Amino acid sequence: MKPVTIITGTAAPLDRSDVDTDQIIPSDWLKRVERTGFGAGLFSEWRDDRSFILNNEDHQSATILIAGHNFGTGSSREHAVWALTDYGFEAVLSPRFADIFRNNATKQGLLPVQLSQETIRTLLDAVVADPSIEFTIDVARTTIEVPALGITERFPLDDFTRERILNGWDDIGLSLRYEAELETYETKRPAFMPSTK
Repeated sequence: MKPVTIITGTAAPLDRSDVDTDQIIPSDWLKRVERTGFGAGLFSEWRDDRSFILNNEDHQSATILIAGHNFGTGSSREHAVWALTDYGFEAVLSPRFADIFRNNATKQGLLPVQLSQETIRTLLDAVVADPSIEFTIDVARTTIEVPALGITERFPLDDFTRERILNGWDDIGLSLRYEAELETYETKRPAFMPSTK
């Protein structure tokens, strides 16, 4: 995954709570074997409704999704994160994330920004009124700034996850930090044991 340090852009307001992974990416999309192309399936059942927020031209280039309480509930589905990032979202803001979704997101470079219910409500209402409002999210400082609204807030992100996102380390990237040690270990393994070569 690519390193993420600063996220800037506009936001799309998804004023719905308890959005589950099947709503994010319906199960008929899970037959694909590659990790790309899932953006077309993002909220696909809701996008059939022409009034759905992502069908609004004002939010087509949004890089941030503002969602209601309890985002990403349901089954563990990496495809939900793939759909969001393939569509172009770099961060999701919500008062609460399902633990499995948060874990999948941080392992794949999608930043979950947890803010208070009051702040989320303010942001949802503001973006509905003015889709051009700019957001800046600083991963190193764990802050979100919305200058037009006079908002600067911190959000929770543990040190390990912050470093992982800042450096672009997925699970393979974390292992490859020890590549030299792994290579040395492999040269000393007994011949009768399985090898990676």
